[in-house]
Amino acid sequence: MILKKQETLPNKKSSPFVGILLFIVSLILLILTGPLGFLYGILYSLFTKGFRGIGEYLLKIAVSIDQLGNVLMQYLLNALWVKRGGYKFGNRDETISSALGRNKRLGTLTRFGLAIDKILDTLDPNHSLNSIDYYIEPSQEVLDVLAWIHMADNRILCTRSSGKDVYYIPGGKREPGESDTQALSREIKEELQVTLDISSLKFMGIFEARAHGVQPGVMVRMKCYTGGYTGELCPDFEISEMVWLSYSDKNMVAEVDKLIFDFLNKKGYLI
Repeated sequence: MILKKQETLPNKKSSPFVGILLFIVSLILLILTGPLGFLYGILYSLFTKGFRGIGEYLLKIAVSIDQLGNVLMQYLLNALWVKRGGYKFGNRDETISSALGRNKRLGTLTRFGLAIDKILDTLDPNHSLNSIDYYIEPSQEVLDVLAWIHMADNRILCTRSSGKDVYYIPGGKREPGESDTQALSREIKEELQVTLDISSLKFMGIFEARAHGVQPGVMVRMKCYTGGYTGELCPDFEISEMVWLSYSDKNMVAEVDKLIFDFLNKKGYLI
């Protein structure tokens, strides 16, 4: 879980021809201009910030190379480091270490993957877990979801949709072009028929866990907000139940919601 706010956008589809053409152009530009740009970057960093500037500049390059490796070697890494049903390498916005950390937390690393993780831990303790990036682009493996935390008498409001076997904290997925507040307001209006007070919304945190009821290896990243509303809480026809749960009811909710229950319990909000 991480406490920070940032918008993300989904991947855009392109034709195979465009992909091949852009790869060739980018490769030519890298070969022709890369060395000159790198040398200029080193000198600029040195004269503006000294050796600290060089370190910062090289770190940015290292992260970019790591992201490139995650895409370039995705099929090999998925075959060698990840068990069936694990989180897949290959998100262009994510580093190898971040994807490694997600699989470590899920327990889906192969022996080879665990060995690589152990080597990294000797160089930098908890390297892969500390490298998990909670702001990568949404993809088929990372579902971007918003949730409204509403408490009353040390209990939290939860709902159960028709056909579902667990309770969820109210919220849902964003539609293209929507901000966090727009998407969350629309979802809560549709589910509970109340209007969120946008000015009162406060960011609470981001929580990530294995998605419930979908194919293995898919994660759900839930951005949580708390705030007031106007109107009377009334479940929509798609909502089978609206309940107030305590911490002892944690086993009745999805995996990501369990993390939120733990967080609220430690804060003293959920008893």
